[in-house]
Amino acid sequence: MNKNWYKWAAVLLILYTAWFGIMGDVPRKVVLNESIRNLYFHVPMWFGMIIILGASVYHSIRYLQNPLAVHDVKAESTAKVGVLFGVLGMVTGMLWAQYTWGEWWSADPKQNTSAIALLIYMAYLVLRGSFKDDQQRAKVAAVYNIFAYAALIPLLFILPRLTDSLHPGNGGNPGFGAYDLDGRMRAVFYPAVLGWTLLGFWIANLRNRIIYLQHKNEA
Repeated sequence: MNKNWYKWAAVLLILYTAWFGIMGDVPRKVVLNESIRNLYFHVPMWFGMIIILGASVYHSIRYLQNPLAVHDVKAESTAKVGVLFGVLGMVTGMLWAQYTWGEWWSADPKQNTSAIALLIYMAYLVLRGSFKDDQQRAKVAAVYNIFAYAALIPLLFILPRLTDSLHPGNGGNPGFGAYDLDGRMRAVFYPAVLGWTLLGFWIANLRNRIIYLQHKNEA
């Protein structure tokens, strides 16, 4: 099978998402109006972040089981891409909040817990830079990465549901699937999740190859 299939799939799905995100027909809902188009970008980026950070944890576990540098490199690359997607998701979420809630940042519980989750992963990146010994850095980072992902899930999916929230699907508010996500939007939303996720793995793979080439030149 062609190893580049996922790259072509990522490009086609992102183009498909962008086209229908701008030109496609969407439900005309009160308050949301045209801003609901952001559903094709903001939410898939967060889904992609969760999946890619999950892959990072997988590689960290692989490193603890078998301490090969390749596992640490993949764990770091996917973590950095996951953080990038998280930042993009945060920015698109703030843009959406400005048009629907009237503020870029309203201290909504989902916004706060999402920011905490990103700070935890940014601390992971800072932690990696604080060690000079490669093996010590990889081992400590792998353990931290596991606990960071364990904190990510309740921060994003549990704690915001325990209090009042403006965010759909939290604080008693119904999720989009309950009243907005009709057949037209589902046909774009799910491909968007797959497209952004494949793009993230593509970026991570490119970074891996750059690091391998650097190590080869140094050797």
